[in-house]
Amino acid sequence: MGSVRAAWCSVPVVVLCLAGLLCANLLLYWYLEALYPVGVMPHVGRQCPPRHFKLGNMKDCIPWLQCAEVRKDVRRLKLIGQGAVKKVYLSEWKGQKVALSALVSETYRPDFLHGLSMLHSLQSVRVVQLVGACEDDYVLVTEYHPLGTPLSLDDALAMPRYHGSDTWQTRLHLVLDYVAFLSFLHNSPVGSRVMCDSNDLGKTLSQFLLTSDLRLVANDLDALPEVPRGGQGVKCGPRELTGDFVAPEQLWPHGSGTPFTDELMPGYDEKTDVWKIPDVTRFLLGHVVGSDVIHFHLFQIHADCKRYDPRMRPTAREVLSVYRSVYDTMVESHRHTRDML
Repeated sequence: MGSVRAAWCSVPVVVLCLAGLLCANLLLYWYLEALYPVGVMPHVGRQCPPRHFKLGNMKDCIPWLQCAEVRKDVRRLKLIGQGAVKKVYLSEWKGQKVALSALVSETYRPDFLHGLSMLHSLQSVRVVQLVGACEDDYVLVTEYHPLGTPLSLDDALAMPRYHGSDTWQTRLHLVLDYVAFLSFLHNSPVGSRVMCDSNDLGKTLSQFLLTSDLRLVANDLDALPEVPRGGQGVKCGPRELTGDFVAPEQLWPHGSGTPFTDELMPGYDEKTDVWKIPDVTRFLLGHVVGSDVIHFHLFQIHADCKRYDPRMRPTAREVLSVYRSVYDTMVESHRHTRDML
């Protein structure tokens, strides 16, 4: 009789253990859902032929706007930004919001025309969509992205519209877009180009825009010199560069005892952009659940990016390959863990 009573008394304990195990599995499942959200936001490609554009809900692609159309149909609404080279106005074209950029000073006319030339030559899913231009008036029109630059990424992800989007997946896609642009730039149809407007983190991020589907596109292309053949390299302006963000080869190599002169400053190549990848990645990934796992997977490639000798650094294309592999590894790990549960 006593043994029967003991057996009956043990039943609630077993039930409680099973319930606890079930709860633990559910908590683990929910954690993994946060760590590895399902679904991939596609980076939708453009369907327009060369020298054409399509905005918003437009059904058909039309040719880039020329001077007469820009002057007649593009209406400036308000100033939304200004740099050394351009003033940027939120504008309207036939009911569509666009961004109109106008030259600030004749001093920077070569920079403005270089940027316009790069927009013409590098049109792709990696670069902001060109709507039109008027070289006679030194203005250009591009697609408007209201979220602005990735410097405001945290604010954008805090908006109600993007509730639930502040995940490692969203942020890693932004990182992939950034490195994919560098790979495209270093192997572009107009030669290997270097991002010279990247002397600090803020300046680098200000060269990009956040799209409404939370992707990155390059926007400011005013300083993309071509690396010449023969090892001569490029120089990002005639002034001395300082700080830890720029690559070692961009720093004055002759010591404080020798005054800086542009003539004695050696050139460098696209590997300066690779040096900066870990710092940009760290900012874009932030501190969401899963970012620590990504940093762990990227530790070695980031160490390689920071090699003092630029010849020992990987190419942007090689970095992109590792980043994509890390993304695939995390997704596969999630699927495997879910199957086990």
